[in-house]
Amino acid sequence: MSETSNATVHAQAHTGPIKSPKQLLLAVFFSFVIPIFIIIGLVYVVNTENKPAAGAENIERATAARIQKIGTVEIRDANRVMKTGEEVFKGVCSACHATGAAGSPKFGDAAAWAPRIKTGFDALWNSALKGKGAMGAQGGGDLSDFEVARGVVYMANAAGAKFPEPQPPAPAGAPAADMPK
Repeated sequence: MSETSNATVHAQAHTGPIKSPKQLLLAVFFSFVIPIFIIIGLVYVVNTENKPAAGAENIERATAARIQKIGTVEIRDANRVMKTGEEVFKGVCSACHATGAAGSPKFGDAAAWAPRIKTGFDALWNSALKGKGAMGAQGGGDLSDFEVARGVVYMANAAGAKFPEPQPPAPAGAPAADMPK
């Protein structure tokens, strides 16, 4: 019995922890896969540490952007020369109304302007001030309400309307003149 037990002990001493081909395949697979995941993790850690934090490159500008005021006040020269209706049209309105872009009525097209003219000057003027459809407020321009009114009258009159030319705003302290009706 001692010979058998010695042979068994001797045979077990020369075998490893892998006892089947399935265990061998799993050991080989994990000996390659685990190091690859470790390398990917290390690359990720190294790369994320080298990236500067948001605003770290220009701290002053980033801080100013985060704490900027919500609204702004812009002071315009009250004595500047007001644009005429034609200047307003050529400077702002012609971008869309000259070609009919985004469904806007073309300049001088009486058929397209007729239903709009029937709504009256105030409706047209409010649409121009607030924007309508794809058109932004004031057509995307930086105009006074008086200049927008001039532009509206110029375009509508070119299409057959008979709106009177708006009167310039009254100086401060004087009664305000009404816009055309």
